[in-house]
Amino acid sequence: MEGPDTAIVLAAGLGKRMRPITDTIPKPLVRIAGKTLLDWGLDSLAAAGVVTAVVNVHYLPGQIVGHVVARQAPHVIISDESEQLLDSAGGIVKALPHLGEKPFYVVNADTFWIDDGPPNLGRLALAWDATTMDILLMLADLHQATGHSGGTDFLVAPDGALRRSKGDPSGLIYAGAAIVHPRLFRDAPAVPHSLNAYFDRAIDAGRLFGMPMHGRWITVGTPDAIPLAEAAVAGALTGSR
Repeated sequence: MEGPDTAIVLAAGLGKRMRPITDTIPKPLVRIAGKTLLDWGLDSLAAAGVVTAVVNVHYLPGQIVGHVVARQAPHVIISDESEQLLDSAGGIVKALPHLGEKPFYVVNADTFWIDDGPPNLGRLALAWDATTMDILLMLADLHQATGHSGGTDFLVAPDGALRRSKGDPSGLIYAGAAIVHPRLFRDAPAVPHSLNAYFDRAIDAGRLFGMPMHGRWITVGTPDAIPLAEAAVAGALTGSR
């Protein structure tokens, strides 16, 4: 299929574990290798042909609004959650009027990746099949990950279908990017709730799938993760993974 032309970047979190840096700036504006976390995601979306990206905001929202105003691509629409933080799924539901009727990308603002070969978002679009899938997740293995302190999330069947790994080391990590069909959220309320519940619902229906990424996946949760992330970027870009 042609890749989605809309996306949502989940950028409304409080970033408490990133204090004291986030005492003065929202976490999506933390810079890694000279580029904000938010721009790492938006640049990947622009390269994938995304025309419109919704960015949800809650904590220090004016800084994010001011930062994205200069972007040419993708066109950024702000979804304001200043009054109430809606969590991942609630934020998506609130943004649905801007996301349209077709599948869209979901990208976390606190993770990013360095592609190795064809861009991973384009690969995700090629792997998408709306007849069999409600959600398609980009996945990384533990060796591809920088800054990840937890276990794995999913086990992958030969056809790409997913089930929870419950920490099995042979599993893969959700790498913070996905394609989602809006039908999942039909009649869902714009109240705080997590996308995780929709993963489970899709598993039960046999409609949650995954695609292993190529390259280096980087998550930045705490201040001490920043130098690790910058080293990973430098290593990936010089081919010394």
